[in-house]
Amino acid sequence: MKPNPTETAPSPGPASPIDPAPPRQRRGPARDRHGAPGTPDTLLCLDIETVADPGLPAIDSDTFPKPCRHQIVAISYVEARIAVDPATGYERYMVQQCRSGGNEDWDERRLLAAFWRFFAAGRYRIVSWNGRGFDLPVLQARALVHGIPVQAWYRRGDRWNGYESRYAPDWHTDLMDVLSGFGASPRMGLDECAVALGLPGKAGEHGAHVAGQITRGDLAGVRAYCECDTVNTMAVYVRHALLCGKTDVAGHDASMRSLVDYLASEGRTRPHLRTFLDRWMSSSRPAPMFVGKVA
Repeated sequence: MKPNPTETAPSPGPASPIDPAPPRQRRGPARDRHGAPGTPDTLLCLDIETVADPGLPAIDSDTFPKPCRHQIVAISYVEARIAVDPATGYERYMVQQCRSGGNEDWDERRLLAAFWRFFAAGRYRIVSWNGRGFDLPVLQARALVHGIPVQAWYRRGDRWNGYESRYAPDWHTDLMDVLSGFGASPRMGLDECAVALGLPGKAGEHGAHVAGQITRGDLAGVRAYCECDTVNTMAVYVRHALLCGKTDVAGHDASMRSLVDYLASEGRTRPHLRTFLDRWMSSSRPAPMFVGKVA
């Protein structure tokens, strides 16, 4: 359902004349419902890959499975520390790791349990592409199937700001949703947006290929593909942060430099990240990495 255009979406920061939240409720860090500080301090650019759950009765093959009917085979992410300039409030994103959760021999339940423990132990701003429509509903539905508690998702934040709020980008920024004006304009695919920015995008790969790769036993290839999607998402988020004023030109370029340096270092032993960086660096698109005069 499309949001009512007459409603004001709550957002962090000082109250304005049209902001429905009273000033006293907008001050200080957001807290979870037990009173502990809960403001996200780390980006988690997240993506999952799935196949149809083979243990459930078959349905029409032309119908895209509902969240509970997916079996998760890969959970990947880029993790980046959010550094805030105390003088300006602008953010920078310092990449710490890009990886897939668990080991290749883990079953879905173990993979999910480990992810939700990892999530609960940190203070993450989730960044996704269609995460509200797919990734998070699947992660939650499959936790429901396996009986895995995910209370950190539901109990953190406050009345206006938290993971469940569509209009709380400091908690979860679904880039596909945000860049469409929450459905006001046509939604882009990650590949479309990434390629427009000079990123490699999908580079010929697609989620529709995942089932075949799993059948062939190529889980390593699925994990590599999923990780590259998270790198695309991370780079698009940095450009979005510049667009909406969460960072400035210097912060944008420092964040991109952090991502590039990480890919160059990790690419020595992880070929898919090296290939991603090579394709990105060879892009002919305008300002594919840096927007300042000096990179």
